[in-house]
Amino acid sequence: MIPLIRGIRDIFPPDSDLWRHIKNTAENLFQDFGFSEILIPIMEKTELFKRSIGEQTDIVEKEMYTFTDRDGESTTLRPEATASIVRSYIFHKMYAEDPIRKFYTIGPMFRRERPQKGRYRQFYQIDAEIFGQSSPYADAQLIIMLTILMDRLEVKDTTLHINFLGCFKCRPDFNNSFKKFLIKISDNLCENCKKRAETNPLRVLDCKNESCFQLTAEAPQISEFLCKECKEHFETVCKALKNTNIKFQMNDRLVRGLDYYTKTAFEIQTDALGAQNAVAGGGRYDGLVKLLGGPDMPAVGFAIGFDRLAEIIALNNINYAQKPEIFIAALGKKCIKEAFLWASALNAVRIKTETEFSGKSLKSLMRRACKIGASNVIIIGDQELEKKEAVFRDMNTKEQIGIKLDNPVKNIMEALSKKAL
Repeated sequence: MIPLIRGIRDIFPPDSDLWRHIKNTAENLFQDFGFSEILIPIMEKTELFKRSIGEQTDIVEKEMYTFTDRDGESTTLRPEATASIVRSYIFHKMYAEDPIRKFYTIGPMFRRERPQKGRYRQFYQIDAEIFGQSSPYADAQLIIMLTILMDRLEVKDTTLHINFLGCFKCRPDFNNSFKKFLIKISDNLCENCKKRAETNPLRVLDCKNESCFQLTAEAPQISEFLCKECKEHFETVCKALKNTNIKFQMNDRLVRGLDYYTKTAFEIQTDALGAQNAVAGGGRYDGLVKLLGGPDMPAVGFAIGFDRLAEIIALNNINYAQKPEIFIAALGKKCIKEAFLWASALNAVRIKTETEFSGKSLKSLMRRACKIGASNVIIIGDQELEKKEAVFRDMNTKEQIGIKLDNPVKNIMEALSKKAL
């Protein structure tokens, strides 16, 4: 037996049934909001993530799966989706035809983190991005869409946290003030935060160390340094959410984990999974398109941790398996041949049908029908073939009717239609 790579897992029924439900629900909602799917590569040039995420981030320094390919080029398995979508937007000059684009993508990402509950080295994200819209209403629309998705998926006990990170005009003033504050407490910070204080001071606010959390309780707040444009932007976002009855909490410590965020930042948090409390998050990143070689184009987006989301929804104990409408219990070689033809024809017209080609007894076949949750069973044996009438059994009510075999597929579909009335 060849084991799995550590931190990577298979997803199979019934888990995969839940995952399909989440994916379908998300895609239907995103398409209703005018988003189109984009499919991005799993591998990119390493430079893309160094420039976008930031060389001093934990992701780039410690977690990326990076290797040198046979041509000597440094290649990385994508650790997140936003940078790849921005790269595609620039590379294909999508902005030239229409700068306003709304994309979503769903797929695997890769980070070499310590495996633990809710965290895997191959994990999955649901990602949505809006390009070319600087309006605060684009921020609000994304947040509203995200909260609707949580409602449709019945994700309970969540809290929306919002912060405002300033822009390239007002962020430097905050950084200078915050650095001066950090100098006073630097001796007592953890080793990670001492390094962050030099390279990316804002990340100190994101430290999970309780001592660092307490030490920065009196730190300057970004809200005290916002320029007029940023204040108006943030006020509009908050008013838009209030006007659509979206509840949220202001969180001055919410900075997100990536360098490219500016202005609005948000997270959906839950207590369902203990310490790993963020299930989704995002924000505005107006400078990233330009940083990666494109035009000066505003953008905003979010990512959902698919693995964590699935674990939370699984707590509801709902079975999302697609159960067959019909199971054909065929007895004997002649009947198996007929069952094969009927099942193929019914599946072709989107009636979920299962059968067995095993020649087992009726009792065994009925047990199989119950096990897979079939709504109806068609029983066909030599006696039924001779009478030219199969038995149609409703597995819920236990009622049985005859199905004429002159046109079995048509007659089965009519029986299903009458049952639905």
